[in-house]
Amino acid sequence: MAPRVLVSDKLSTTAVQIFKDRGIEVDYLPDLGKDKEKLLEVIGQYDGLAIRSATKVTEKLINAATRLKVVGRAGIGVDNVDIPAASRKGIIVMNTPFGNSITTAEHAVAMIFALARQIPEANASTHAGKWEKNRFMGVEITGKTLGIIGCGNIGSIVATRGVGLKMHVIAFDPFLSDSRAEELGVEKVELDELFARADFITLHTPLTDKTRNIIDAAAIAQMKTGVRIINCARGGLIVEADLIAALKSGKVAGAGIDVFEVEPAEKSELFGMENVVATPHLGASTMEAQENVALQVAEQMADYLIKGAVSNAINMPSITAEEAPRLKPFVKLAEVLGAFVGQVTEDPIKEVEILFDGSTATMNTRALISAALAGLIRPQVSDVNMVSAPIMVKERGIIVAEVKRDKSGVFDGYIKLTVKTEHRTRSIAGTCFSDGKPRFIQIKGINLDAEVGQHMLYTTNADAPGIIGLLGTVCGENGVNIANFQLGRNRPGGDAIALLYLDAPFPESVLEQVRAHKSIDSAKRLHFDVGSA
Repeated sequence: MAPRVLVSDKLSTTAVQIFKDRGIEVDYLPDLGKDKEKLLEVIGQYDGLAIRSATKVTEKLINAATRLKVVGRAGIGVDNVDIPAASRKGIIVMNTPFGNSITTAEHAVAMIFALARQIPEANASTHAGKWEKNRFMGVEITGKTLGIIGCGNIGSIVATRGVGLKMHVIAFDPFLSDSRAEELGVEKVELDELFARADFITLHTPLTDKTRNIIDAAAIAQMKTGVRIINCARGGLIVEADLIAALKSGKVAGAGIDVFEVEPAEKSELFGMENVVATPHLGASTMEAQENVALQVAEQMADYLIKGAVSNAINMPSITAEEAPRLKPFVKLAEVLGAFVGQVTEDPIKEVEILFDGSTATMNTRALISAALAGLIRPQVSDVNMVSAPIMVKERGIIVAEVKRDKSGVFDGYIKLTVKTEHRTRSIAGTCFSDGKPRFIQIKGINLDAEVGQHMLYTTNADAPGIIGLLGTVCGENGVNIANFQLGRNRPGGDAIALLYLDAPFPESVLEQVRAHKSIDSAKRLHFDVGSA
């Protein structure tokens, strides 16, 4: 029986034809995504679901989708898809991460011009038959400082446009290397410095725990009086109430807002303010971008449903059907090793070396490298996947080296990941045993045999009596249950580490108590997606 795909949002008819040309039955019902009950009623008939942003793929819908194998999102944002629920059901979620980058960047630049010259208000006034030439006194863009928060794929395009407009461009991005900044012609700065210096601030970062509310009252207080703020990235990056107060006071001269905390945004105090340019999430809304992402998602979904090939998947590595049985456990291992280092490293990474020893050197190391890089940068870029990770790493000027060698130890094969920052070098090694589950076998040069847990606490200290008691006491006094623990040291009295396995995320308040103890050098809470191993 031929696979069957439902297109429940407005996609290009050319994309629909791609499905048909591949022998896939397709129902094009572009308004069905807005009818939750009807969609719930019919979803069990389909193997694939192609969507944009109108269709909400909830856990309830996923549970009703008894045949569904793949959800394809034409665009980058997957906020409307319950990815954990899809993963638990074995449903692959794909997106198209680069189809609308130029379009979104150009929208941000358009916002800069609109704010600088008050174009929307001047346009409305003139259409109303007024001639208020003295009312609309703008500012020049040339020579102004443009601050970019997030200098990845879209942010870097905005940066080049800003340089072309003769602006002085400064950027904050934890992964932006000195060489990449030099290539773009931007000055790399810390966030506080960006707030203090920028005349225009534009956001191009995903919405994560670290970036949520990145612009609030405290941040605005650091900015110049008369700053202009643009957000074409994600609602939730700006505390809207704080922005509104600053717009009213004059601290912020203007704001260009394309995304909102709640969408669709049908009511907002931002609406009607003369110094606000508001658009209804138009960042990706050009004919070229709509066509590109639609064609791309159709090709990806068809390749998966016909050939079993996975690309641009949010919740599954890109592995061919032939490679899957042998490679998949080691893909998960590589991702976990990257995730470990990514969560404990705060400084910008300059170099990454991935060593494949023994049997791992004969595998598809390209997929393994992509998985490791995806894990490495996912703490800062939540929607990264195996396809986009190498591109994002390259854009940031991070040097990636691959080393292969014959079996050199007791393990048939293992992977070792080493990263270098300006101040230190970190390394971690791991392997998979016969059960297929990833295990840590070396951290900081200290040999151990440790499973990977969903919620963990990692500490470093000088080897000395009392560390186990200290950690146990702090956890016990704060109601934190330790399910298991693993200790290691390089020599008596030397460097030591501890891994605590927990039932829930380690509370921030308790983490500060651990860090405050003089015996502890560092403490990091870790989270790993063990469910998809």
